[in-house]
Formats: sequence, C-alpha cells, structure tokens
Amino acid sequence: MARYVLGRLVSLVFVLAVVSMITFALMHAVPGGPFDEQKQPLPPAAKANVLRKYGLDKPVWQQYLNYMSHAVRFDFGIPYQQPTTTVAKLIANTWKVSFQLGFLTILVAFGVGIPLGIYAAYHQNTWIDTIVTFVATLGITVPNFVIAMWLLLIFAARLDWLPMGGWSEPKNWLIPGVFSKDWIMPVLAYALAPLAVAARYTRSSVLDVIRSDFVRTARAKGLGHQAILWRHVLRNAMIPMVTVLGVEIPNLLTGSIFIETIFRVPGLGKFFVTSTFNRDYPMIMALVLLIALLWGITYLATDLIYTRLDPRIRLDSQGSV
Repeated sequence: MARYVLGRLVSLVFVLAVVSMITFALMHAVPGGPFDEQKQPLPPAAKANVLRKYGLDKPVWQQYLNYMSHAVRFDFGIPYQQPTTTVAKLIANTWKVSFQLGFLTILVAFGVGIPLGIYAAYHQNTWIDTIVTFVATLGITVPNFVIAMWLLLIFAARLDWLPMGGWSEPKNWLIPGVFSKDWIMPVLAYALAPLAVAARYTRSSVLDVIRSDFVRTARAKGLGHQAILWRHVLRNAMIPMVTVLGVEIPNLLTGSIFIETIFRVPGLGKFFVTSTFNRDYPMIMALVLLIALLWGITYLATDLIYTRLDPRIRLDSQGSV
C-alpha cells in the first residue's frame, strides 16, 4: 500500500509538470497579452518597463523555467489584476470562502442525495421514486444560476425570509460553528446538481445490488431488512457510487463563478473567469495547478477507498487496481 501511494504521488508530480507546460504554452499561444494597448494604453517605454518587471520580455521557455523555479517554493508570483498582493495570498484569502461553500454543499448534497437514492431504490415505481427521479432530473438539467435566481425571487424578494446575498465568516472555517441565514440559498443552489447526481447513481447502484442472487440468498436465510442493507447492499453499491461522486468533490471545492457572483460570495470562483479575460498568467497557472492537484488527490483517495469497501481489490506498486 505504501509503495502504491508513493508511486501515485510521484506520478502526480509528473502530471503537474505536464499540465503546467501545456497550460503555459496555450496561454502564450493565444494572440495578445496582459498589457495590450487595447486594454492598457501605455507609451512604448512604459510598456517595456512593465514587461521587464514581470519577466515577459524573455523567451517563453525562459519565462516557464523562471516561473516553475519559484512555484516549487510555493511562490506563484504577483497577480496582474491585483499587484498589491501575491497569488498565494489571494488564493488563500478567497479559497477559504469557496472551501466553506463547497464543504457545506458536499454535506448537503451527499447527506441528502444518498439516502434519497436508497429510499427510492427500495420503493421503486412508487410515488416516492417518482418524486426523487423528478428532483434528480431537475437538478441535472436546470443550471445552478437559474436555481439561484428562483431562490432569490421567492425567498428574498417575495417572502423576505433570507438576505439577498453575502457570506458571514464562521468561527471555525472548516466546520462552521454558528449557522447563518446567508449560507442557505448559496448552498442550496450549489448543492442541487450534485444532490441529483448522488440520488440518481445511488438509486441505480442499489437497484443493481438488491436484484443480485446473494441478496435473495440473504433474505432466504432470514436476515432482516437493516442487516441486508448495511452488510450487503450498501457495501457492494458504494464502489460505483464512489467512482461517480468522487469527481464532484474537486469541482465543488474550487468555487462557482455563477453562485458566488449572484449571491456576492467573496470566493475564488470569479478569478477563474477574470484571470482568463485579463491574461493574468500567474493566476491562471496557480489555479490550473490547484485544480490538477485536487483531481489527483481525489483519484488517489478513491482508489484507497475501493480497498476498504471490497477486500478483493488489491493495489500493486505499478499504480493499477
């Protein structure tokens, strides 16, 4: 197991290196730059000084090597859109809020979606299953910004039950210690899509398992409903569920441009778009590397969870399952 984890971490380093090279090449392959005359009209001498200050006057390969030599020391440079701070500080300050939003969203989406999927599977073709299927279809097909606008119109504009936006700072940023009303609508709007995915795939996985021969055998032996559910059904249904739901976590933890903009949440999501439009090279590189790192860690954690759910699964040192 230790050799497998070490091998995956080493391969993750190579993946990050390849991702950084591709991202850096694509950024500079697109015509234009962060200090074009159309965006910031500057005299030629002033523009030359700015390019020299940020190292943009050097060849692309040299810029890449200079950037990565600092990035391995967790120095990701200065963002062009906010030159009074650093990329690391900007991400640390804004990702904290996006992480709070994503963490609460994961709790709601998986904490509600998985039980709904189980309940719908055990009551197939009933009105309960119909409602769960309808909610799942709604969450998958309707964009989250449309859900956000509905929530604002109903609960904020019409009923005046909830504030229009904002995000209060909890005492404990990892596990909020005090419930705040301004978290309700952003979390609900952000959680509906992953909740729908969780409910739909849980229902499908549980249905496949409860139709299996070993479940029929367990029932014939006289095992109770709860024993069959916890010992046989969920343990076998969790593997495809982990595969599908695991990929939702990096997306939720890195913020949403729509949710954060609509509800005025000061998170990281807006920088995904603004950095691209402004050609903020240091910010783009840092965000891409952050996302790639989260995806790599998530896939590693998923493989490790497989071994806990099914003892027949073994991980070899070559990195295969």
